[in-house]
Amino acid sequence: MTFADLGLSEELLRAISEAGYTEPTPIQAGAIPPVLMNRDLIGIAQTGTGKTASFVLPMIDILAHGRSRARMPRSLILEPTRELAAQVAENFEKYGKYHKLSMALLIGGVNMGEQVAALEKGVDVLIATPGRLMDLFGRGKILLTGCSLLVIDEADRMLDMGFIPDIEEICTKLPANRQTLLFSATMPAPIKKLADRFLSNPKQVEVSRPATANLSIEQSLVETSSRNKRDTLRRLLNADDLKTAIIFSNRKTTVRDLAESLQRNGFKASQIHGDMEQAERIRELDRFKNGEINVLVASDVAARGLDIKGVSHVFNFDVPWHPDDYIHRIGRTGRAGATGKAITLVTPEDAEAVDNIEKLTGMKIPRVGQTAAAAAPSSETEAEEPVRGAGGRTSRGGKKASPAKGDAGKPARARQRDAEAAVEDRTEKPQATSDRTKAPKRVAREEPVREREPQAVQPRNAPEPADDGWNGPVPNFLAYGFGTSSDE
Repeated sequence: MTFADLGLSEELLRAISEAGYTEPTPIQAGAIPPVLMNRDLIGIAQTGTGKTASFVLPMIDILAHGRSRARMPRSLILEPTRELAAQVAENFEKYGKYHKLSMALLIGGVNMGEQVAALEKGVDVLIATPGRLMDLFGRGKILLTGCSLLVIDEADRMLDMGFIPDIEEICTKLPANRQTLLFSATMPAPIKKLADRFLSNPKQVEVSRPATANLSIEQSLVETSSRNKRDTLRRLLNADDLKTAIIFSNRKTTVRDLAESLQRNGFKASQIHGDMEQAERIRELDRFKNGEINVLVASDVAARGLDIKGVSHVFNFDVPWHPDDYIHRIGRTGRAGATGKAITLVTPEDAEAVDNIEKLTGMKIPRVGQTAAAAAPSSETEAEEPVRGAGGRTSRGGKKASPAKGDAGKPARARQRDAEAAVEDRTEKPQATSDRTKAPKRVAREEPVREREPQAVQPRNAPEPADDGWNGPVPNFLAYGFGTSSDE
């Protein structure tokens, strides 16, 4: 089957050919014809199968006939993240190059004034994240009564991010007789409920079992320890077959620290996470796509939908908390018929999370034995890795780290010297016994009874001697009153 068999226009076929595609993927072949026939659609497909083009291509031909009006977009595409929205916009520019369609992108982190100006001119395609769309709608800057086609993309991700109530509200503001397309990698109960409520007699196209990992991706688990994960990762990044890699972590702070560590060790690495401004995130993605860097450390904000060609490896520095995220993370490689490798670093604490992933995917992921790096850190690692000292300060290497302060305010080295000196005092000098609190009873009882010096015996009329700290048995000569004034 070719794209020409799907009933697309000549202009669109020309743009597809120039983009380098000749045959549709299964999801495209199954979805495009019913969309062109104005049917509602539920598309279930794993990531990396060409899902975006399966609704972008027919939409271009559908919208080729008609005219846009100010503040009233003719179609609406909802995406869970800014990156996905920007990627869909790129697809419209690439495939719609021979059509005169206007487009607006409503995402956070971008100047709202420019977005409002674009809406005022009228757009054929509005691509938006739910939050920014609801914001502009509340300000009266947009009307949805003229929208005849709605696309809800990555519906399961929308569910994870808590956008379902917003989507339900948006759907109530659209015309009832619209065409609705819903795409999702999985079909949990809340998504099915959403589809039953807002789609009319939809055509369902499913090209793979839900949550099945791409078979063109070679998956493996590498055993390591929490202490040696970075060293293990660096060894794996030096593989001969690695061209470009995306490394995923669960926390934004880990993303930042790991990217900086890789840079210090000579890797061309950068980072992308939710705390970065949108312009900065786009810039780092462009650097990765253009080959300026070949290692991108990312949080799950970039796990879904990013279509970057030629990613040879995906690393899970942290095992994802949610099993579904594993599917979407590793889907950044092995795209469009290519092969790729997905390597997950696992520690003994990750056993339950790994078990949940294997239950979801229905397969046992091959284990790789503990690496040398996991067994013992190299001296090079000790010198390179920053070690956090007191107060969260870091230094270049564990042996040179700023010493932690003790309770008395002394550095660790000073406390060690004091301890060594105390040992010498105890072994070479007699114990001082001028204070009861400094000579515990247990210690005093264990020492042999020493002969008293002659000057210790006081004359009868002398005052009672000061307590010398003796806590042992009373000697016989004291028991009978020697050295006391009892006979006066």
